[in-house]
Parts: sequence; C-alpha cells; structure tokens
Amino acid sequence: MKANHLLLAATLACAIAAPIETLAKDDGMVQQMTPPAIRLPNEGALPPFDGAAEWLNSPPLTAAGLRGRVVLVDFWTYTCINWRRTLPYVRAWAEKYKAQGLVVIGVHSPEFEFEKNADNVRQAAKDMRIDYPIAIDSDHAIWGAFNNEYWPALYFIDAQGHIRHHQFGEGEYGQSEKIIQQLLAETGTGGISHGLVSVDARGAEAAPDWSSLKSPENYVGYERTENFEAPGGAVRGERHVYAAPARLNLNHWSLSGDWTMDKGATLLNKANGRIVYRFHARDLHLVMGPRARGTSVRFRVLIDGQPPGAAHGIDVDERGNGTVTEQRMYQLIRQPKPIVDRQFEIEFLDSGVEAFSFTFG
Repeated sequence: MKANHLLLAATLACAIAAPIETLAKDDGMVQQMTPPAIRLPNEGALPPFDGAAEWLNSPPLTAAGLRGRVVLVDFWTYTCINWRRTLPYVRAWAEKYKAQGLVVIGVHSPEFEFEKNADNVRQAAKDMRIDYPIAIDSDHAIWGAFNNEYWPALYFIDAQGHIRHHQFGEGEYGQSEKIIQQLLAETGTGGISHGLVSVDARGAEAAPDWSSLKSPENYVGYERTENFEAPGGAVRGERHVYAAPARLNLNHWSLSGDWTMDKGATLLNKANGRIVYRFHARDLHLVMGPRARGTSVRFRVLIDGQPPGAAHGIDVDERGNGTVTEQRMYQLIRQPKPIVDRQFEIEFLDSGVEAFSFTFG
C-alpha cells in the first residue's frame, strides 16, 4: 500500500477508534494472585529506529541496544484526540514500570505539515508532561518500518526483541497493562505488582462520552472535508467570500466571510470570519493555529447563538472568548448533559488563522 494511502487509513483510524474499556476507576483494584498467562504470538522482530530525524528526552535508541528490556512503542501525533485520551495510561505505565525495566518510546509520526516541526513537538511534549524517549519520525520512516496504519498504535516488545502484541485505537487499558506485566515477568524481574493503574484524566485527556457521540471527525481542507454547505459550494484554492446558511443539518458545516479553502486547511483572509458546525457530542475540538509563527488570533465561540457558559471548553472562558497562539488542538466545547444537536459557531476577530480539522468526544 502506498504511503499516502497509509496516511489516509491512519487518519480515518484516528477518527473512528473505539474503546472496549474506557473507565480507569475499576483498574485500581489490586489483584493478589498471579493472573493467568495471556497467549502472545511472535509478530516479528522490532524494526530499527534509524529513520528518526531527532530524539527528545533521550540519546538515539536502537533495536540492538534495547535487547534485554521490555519495550512499549507508542505511535502518536500531538493533535490526535484519540491518542491524547490514551496518554494518561501510557504516562502512568512508563512511571510505574521503569524500575522493572520497561522502556516506553513515543514515535511522533505527524499528520499535518506543522507537526513535522520538532520545536512544535518539543513544546507539545512539555505541555503534556511526556518525559519518556521520543523519536521524531517526520518522514514516516519508522511508521513504514512497522507497517503501521493507526494513531494511536501500541506495540509490545519482549526482552528478545520480538513484537508480541499490538493495540490499535483507544481502550483495552487493563489488557495492555497485564501484557506489560507478563513480558516483564518473562525476564525474571521480581516484585511486579499485578494491580492496574488508576488515572485521573482531565481536560482533553478525559475519556469521551461514547453514548452521546454522534459526530465523527471532519477535515476543513477541501481534500478530505465532508458535508460542507455554502451557496455554490467550496471554491478550491482561491479567496472567496462565503455566506453560511441560517441552519445546518447534523454534521454539516459552513463558512462566513473571506476565506481560502486549500487542500489541507482553510485560511481566514479578513477579520470577523466565522465557521459554523452542527454537531452532537459532549466535546468539540478544533485543530487550528496562526499561519504566521509568533502571531495570535482572538476568537469568540457561541453555541446555539449564545455564549457557552458552563459548556465552555478548557481553551475558552464562559463568555466564549479565547486566543489562538500556536498550532494545536483547542478544546472549545465541553457541555453538560443533556447532549442534543447543537449549532456551534466560532468567529475570529483577527485574520490569519488556519483551521485543519474538527474532532469530538
């Protein structure tokens, strides 16, 4: 499969990955008895990390140098909400089992062009409190070596350098931790607790409300967007003044103002442009950023025509005010129940913002 098809498959996986387990509170129960062994096949040798452009939090690591250690490889990209919600568990495992010899390696394989910038990844890792080794895989070389197709994706490697298990998408946290424990036990390491971590995930890292989630990920560039509504449709790659309909169907979106819809993003050319989206979910996120580095763009969010109040996300206040200062995912809405169809609107008070994708939770 060609690399561009792999990337498309991965972005779809980031949107639709669904959990089997989502609650951490049950994982805090300590099991005193040794659990039965999980049958783990040999899925092949750990590929090399030669394609890493740079390493963060560590000198370069090699497959040969990791022999004798249990390794957890986590493929991520910092704007993916599905990966973000797995991070509390990966952080907790890295901390809990490092003394027993577990090495966690985050492989950052970007989706958007701005995620190839190592400084952006470095800042994201700092903000998200990631202190385990990170391989910067901007050209998807390590991604290709693993034949990976998903964000998030976990690969579990034993001390002999064999891949013994993989987990694609969110969930199965208890199963994943038990496999870590089993692989560590196979090395002869003693003192391994059979209890499972209990995480207190907050903000964008909190588990989604799957029962109320009826809006899938959607892109804002013309190449992969769906359900765009405007008189005359989208004008590709050229400046155009759009007018949004008064009401949209569920999971449809529109623009108002002077915008340029490019292949992978949509750029606001003049202040006071709006994006309108009809959605059904507890959380709404928008990946966006100022096109010019070091600048900022003020915005105001409305839900059903009113300031969000208690429904505001972590990146806006109760009046809906916020500022775009960097290229990342912004949580704009986290609404209390009841969850019903809502009309979201964001107005940018300054020009120069690029919007990339909507995600929900």
